[in-house]
Amino acid sequence: MIHRLDRSGAVRICPIQTSLGAALLRHYGLQPTDPSSWLFIDEGIAHQDFEAVVHAARRFGGWGRLAAVLLIVPRPARDWLYQRLARNRYAIFGRADLCAIPDPAFQRRLLR
Repeated sequence: MIHRLDRSGAVRICPIQTSLGAALLRHYGLQPTDPSSWLFIDEGIAHQDFEAVVHAARRFGGWGRLAAVLLIVPRPARDWLYQRLARNRYAIFGRADLCAIPDPAFQRRLLR
């Protein structure tokens, strides 16, 4: 999804299944085995879970900037909402099959 939303192509993607991805998650106190973990590092600042989604959306621009409004929701409510969405993401957003060999533009964005 990041590959589609970030039109600048500047955001790099690191799958949590790689040793680097797992190490980054552990470094920032997240569990690499938890598929709901999400980390977005922007300008040296790590954002986790709901805040990561908001900061990524703002970085991508366009309508994503409106996501900043969600930061007025109290943190406990944001955390609860994020966990519900993360656990039910396939039911809500659908499941997309990934090709075993991603397109070259996507491959260039991957950190390994």
